[in-house]
Amino acid sequence: MTSDRSGAAQRPNSLSKVPYLPALDGLRAFAVVAVMVYHANSSWLPGGFLGVEVFFVLSGYLITLLLLAEHDRDGAIDLRSFWARRARRLLPALFAVLTLVAVVATVLRPETLGKVRGDIIAGFFYGSNWFQLWVGAGYAASGDFAPLRHLWSLAVEEQFYLLWPLVMIAITRRGVVRVGRVVLIFVGSALAITLLVALLHHGGPIGECSVTPDAYWQISGRCFSIADVLYLSTPTRASGLLLGAAFAMVWRPNAVVRGKLGQRPARLDAVAIIGLGALAILVARVHYLMADPSGAGTVADGALMRGGFLWTDLATLAVLGALVHRGSVVGRALSVPPLLWLGTRSYGLYLFHWPIYQVIRRVAGVPLSLVEFVIAMLLTVAVAEASYRYLEMPIRKGRFRAETAARAEAWPLQTRRIVAGLGLIGVIVVGFAGFRVATADLELNQIEASIAAGEQDVTSVEELLGEVTTASASDDNQSESSSDDVAAVPTTSVSTAVVTPQREPVQFLAIGDSVMLGAAGVLRERGYTVNAEKSRQLKGTLEFLQQLKDAGTFGDVLVVHLGTNGPIAQADLQTFLEIVNDVPLVVMLNVRGELAWRSSNNELLASIDSEDDNIVVVDWLSESQNCSGSCFGDDGIHLLGDGQVFYANVIRNITGT
Repeated sequence: MTSDRSGAAQRPNSLSKVPYLPALDGLRAFAVVAVMVYHANSSWLPGGFLGVEVFFVLSGYLITLLLLAEHDRDGAIDLRSFWARRARRLLPALFAVLTLVAVVATVLRPETLGKVRGDIIAGFFYGSNWFQLWVGAGYAASGDFAPLRHLWSLAVEEQFYLLWPLVMIAITRRGVVRVGRVVLIFVGSALAITLLVALLHHGGPIGECSVTPDAYWQISGRCFSIADVLYLSTPTRASGLLLGAAFAMVWRPNAVVRGKLGQRPARLDAVAIIGLGALAILVARVHYLMADPSGAGTVADGALMRGGFLWTDLATLAVLGALVHRGSVVGRALSVPPLLWLGTRSYGLYLFHWPIYQVIRRVAGVPLSLVEFVIAMLLTVAVAEASYRYLEMPIRKGRFRAETAARAEAWPLQTRRIVAGLGLIGVIVVGFAGFRVATADLELNQIEASIAAGEQDVTSVEELLGEVTTASASDDNQSESSSDDVAAVPTTSVSTAVVTPQREPVQFLAIGDSVMLGAAGVLRERGYTVNAEKSRQLKGTLEFLQQLKDAGTFGDVLVVHLGTNGPIAQADLQTFLEIVNDVPLVVMLNVRGELAWRSSNNELLASIDSEDDNIVVVDWLSESQNCSGSCFGDDGIHLLGDGQVFYANVIRNITGT
């Protein structure tokens, strides 16, 4: 695009000029630290993920301000120049992360290469958010080695960077920007997005698509979690970018200093303190996914989906309003050296921390311990500093080759030879890793493989409940029809559903979730009839258990292992006990794993007081510590080979079978 530079001399003191504002790096520091703490252990800071929303607001503000300044200075916006600057800023560190992930996965986790390949390709093309939605690997999905899942937010920003200059060109094409109308459009669009997200939000439990279909949109046979779509998709996350852009139209740093409010920075500081307080409350109280206290299961937090993003945006703008004023006390407080260091390296810290976490925790969803977090932070800081100093800044300034050559010239000959040798080895390793990633088969992870094998050994709900027949009687005749034909019976008929068991009572019956599913084969070999499903919870199983009781399915022994996938409510446990009160022996296993509801569920199960002494609660959390060999998946919950046998042995110690 041709730029008219004749206007530069006419507009030397552009109100849109973007000076360096150190306090913004301080705000970035808080945002990236919040995200890193959340990613380490969500229980430490439930809403730490909102740091990403703060980044969205900052990006919308600064990118719009830069584009306005360019137009004000040159009379036009140079797309090629803008995109080239963004590429120099973002691509070097991103490519470094993608390369390191390929090498690490090849060396340490070769079985994951098939899945990592898709993440690398999606990350390269800045489409990670859409790719994750397509494959069903949402932001909070667990059980996989997922070293690039955090790239979803960078994808949203990059898509914004590609589109937004075109929007700004359209806005500024006549030379005079109608600020009021533009701001109204931006703000109105952000509010419309907020309203849309609130309306589309599904407040009920989220399990497998087949279990909670209302929590999903089904398109061409694929299930898309509503919560994940609202959280990851670019349109539904554009409110912060739009509000930041709207703010840039009316709150330009040089204009702020000259305006009336610029003469009263204390007022701006007061608003900023309120904004910081609001952000602190939001990151401490808001969740993405959370356990429903009623025991219904995992749910998306309504406080987030029904305005939480908007409140975060407004709080960020309140802080931003003061930080662009050089006389702000809050701005000076956020400009201290440690925060500036973190803020200037926030991009690298964000990029590198998640893969390092994944190497330590092995699979997503496992919280880091405090010691692991400290180790991860030390590694992240070191790698981010190296990236910033030797890769990002030299390329951004166009001095990478010169600085690299100058550094090499200063080394002794022997050192240069060693470095050259290491470089050659590095090229070979990277090439081999690229080949392995490109040719690797797509494999189930160890947890998925264990569950898939167990699914071959379970008895379906239909088999357990028996055949359902419907006897229909009318004044003229009486006939039988299947339950599927009930709707076709004439209105003059009287229909009665009768459940007829297919078999004698099942003497050894086991009902559970995906933990039991892993051991289904071993339990079946020992004479158990197993009905286990992924994501199953006690609350959602009560109706099924009542049907089993009514059908006379319960025999001498009932083993139940539920509680891994969500909190158990006292009322639901009481209902369960009433359903099984006639079963001679009921064995319940408590919960193992780093889960937010583990303690409450285990305490509730331990409190069971059976007057008939037909309930035995197995302390699986404690007993499982005695398992030796290959017992548990990387999440510390699901069973592998030795663990499956040990699990069945623990049950046999109680039931004799």
